[in-house]
Amino acid sequence: RGHVVEGGRRVEARGVDDVARVGWPGHGGGGADGDPPLGEVRLQRRGHRPGVGDAIRLSALCATASTAVSLALGVPLGWILAYARFPGRALLRAVVLVPLLLPPLVSGVGLLSILGRRGVAGRWLDDWFGVTLPFSTAGVIVAVAFVALPFVVITMESGFRSVDRRLGLAAATLGAGPASVARTVTLPLVAPSLAAGGALAWARSLGEFGATVTFAGNLPGRTQTLPLATFLALESDLDQAVLLSMLMLFPTLIVLALLRNRWRPLS
Repeated sequence: RGHVVEGGRRVEARGVDDVARVGWPGHGGGGADGDPPLGEVRLQRRGHRPGVGDAIRLSALCATASTAVSLALGVPLGWILAYARFPGRALLRAVVLVPLLLPPLVSGVGLLSILGRRGVAGRWLDDWFGVTLPFSTAGVIVAVAFVALPFVVITMESGFRSVDRRLGLAAATLGAGPASVARTVTLPLVAPSLAAGGALAWARSLGEFGATVTFAGNLPGRTQTLPLATFLALESDLDQAVLLSMLMLFPTLIVLALLRNRWRPLS
C-alpha cells in the first residue's frame, strides 16, 4: 500500500492494479482508453473479494432456513398462547419471548451451554446421532432462528386473537372437522399475520450477529454471515464495511415499508 499522484492529488493505492490505473498517464479516473473510474473499480473489487460472495449466499440461505424453522415452531406456539389455558402459560410466553430482551451474545452463550458438545442436550446429540451444531452452518440456522422466533410468535398470537372464534364454531356446526376449520377458516384469516411474521423473522435473521458468532463462530464459507463479514471489514476497509451494511439495510427497509399497515392504521 502506498500513495501515487493523480492530477496533482495524492491518492492511496492499495495494490499493483490501482497503481497502474492511477499512476500511469491515461489511466487516472477513467481515461481515454475506456477504463472505468477508479472508485468504480474499487467498488467492483470489494463486491468480488474472496469471502464476500460466500457471506452473502450463506446469509440468504440461513435467513431463509431459520424463517422456515421459526414459522414451523411459531405458528403452533402462537395458537397455544392465544387460545389455550393451562398452568405455566405465562412462563411459556416468557421463555419464548426472552430473546427479545436478552443481548444476542447471552443468547449465544445459552445455546452453547445447552447444545454445545458438552452441553445439556448437545452431548446426547453428539453421542447418539453424531450431530455437532456449534461452528457449523446448521448452528448458524439454530442461532438465528432462536432470536427470530419471538417475532413470529408475537405476530401469530396477535393474529389468532383477532380471529372471531364464532366463525370456526359456525363451520363446525355445519360438519367441518377441526382440521377443516383450521385450513378453510382460521389460516386464511391469519394469513396476513403469517406473512408479516415470516418477513420480520427473515429480516431479523439476516442481521443477527452476537448469537451467531458465539454459538457458530466465524468460519469463512461455513459460518461467516454478512454481519460477521462487515465486522471484520471494519478493521481493514471502512468502505467495504459500509457497502456490506447497505446490503443488509435495504432489505430491512423494504420489509418495514411493506409491513407498515400491520402496525399503523390505514389513513
